[in-house]
Amino acid sequence: MDSNAVLVEYDVLSPFGRGLDPLWRALLERRSAFADIPRFDTTAFACRQAALVPNGTEAVVPEREPLDGDSLVIRMLRRLLPPATPFPADTLLLLATTVGEIDELEHDALVGGSDPLAGAPERLLERARALCGLTGPARLVSAACASSTVALAEAASMIRAGECEAALVVACDAVTEFVFSGFSTLMALDPDGARPFDVRRKGLMLGEAATWALVMSEQRARRERRPIAATIAGYGASNDANHMTGPSRDGAGLARAIRQALRSAGQTPDAIAAIHAHGTGTAYNDAMEMKAFRAVFHDKPRPVFSVKGAVGHTLGAAGLLETLVALRCLEEHTVPPTVGLEQPDPLALGWVSDQAVPLTNGRALLTTNSGFGGINAALILQTENR
Repeated sequence: MDSNAVLVEYDVLSPFGRGLDPLWRALLERRSAFADIPRFDTTAFACRQAALVPNGTEAVVPEREPLDGDSLVIRMLRRLLPPATPFPADTLLLLATTVGEIDELEHDALVGGSDPLAGAPERLLERARALCGLTGPARLVSAACASSTVALAEAASMIRAGECEAALVVACDAVTEFVFSGFSTLMALDPDGARPFDVRRKGLMLGEAATWALVMSEQRARRERRPIAATIAGYGASNDANHMTGPSRDGAGLARAIRQALRSAGQTPDAIAAIHAHGTGTAYNDAMEMKAFRAVFHDKPRPVFSVKGAVGHTLGAAGLLETLVALRCLEEHTVPPTVGLEQPDPLALGWVSDQAVPLTNGRALLTTNSGFGGINAALILQTENR
């Protein structure tokens, strides 16, 4: 029999620090984490800032043997993952990332090294599995900036189908010189800060994060008396195959993914109380998203928001980080303001706000992500009536 997939435990390391609370407070206070980048020389770039994870005071967990390598994402995961592994032994690991340990490859190339596994995704997967204390099956999910949304959907799908009872989704990406210079070359960065859905938006800002979520079948979660934070009620994915980096201008691909998620959840558009958008702050992404939302929800606006004006675009980690923010929205019955928004684009007028908005209608929230190569993903999160 099909089982609901439920979110039972989670944590996040964002540019505002460890945990969901400091991130939530920053959003409500309309703060951004952008600052000058100390890791590499930015004098040749028009944009010189990003949202980086602070150093903090947490040490490497002494109970575990240090792993080979010291990539930025491994440093974040060591700080984030709990020292006493709480994950069931039969948990499936789904690691979501866009560039992984690309800084290892950068270093190897710059010093003239010859490590064939420098930056290799399979090595990161093994390192992450060791940090999680797991020995069972593990999969890498790399679907551009929709990676962790796709990983959550895969976890929920497998649980529904009875293929596993517990899945751990781990997501991580870091700001490196290669990543930063790549987006700069595409002229995708806004030196004045990300302004999602603003009429004056000129591009995105980069950020970094690591996060994890334990997803279980509802039966097992209740049997083990684990607190259920939310149900992954529905999910969908599509590819508009429009361009290597640019989304389809009409939003049809994202609209298709949203409709799939609604069918998967057995819900109509009226069930969705708010939308956590991808909202990068680029001209084409934001317009595409609003066209997709209008195609699905027609003339019935509901609160739409983005967190990328606060934490930047965290690449493959964005979807899971944003799912946890969506969870907090449902818990607090509040939609946070879109940081960086001042003058809403006409397409977004009546949907987005620079102020917090009460969430008064419904208990389901849609979160969407899109990425290079035309990938679109949508997830519906739902909580119990309260």
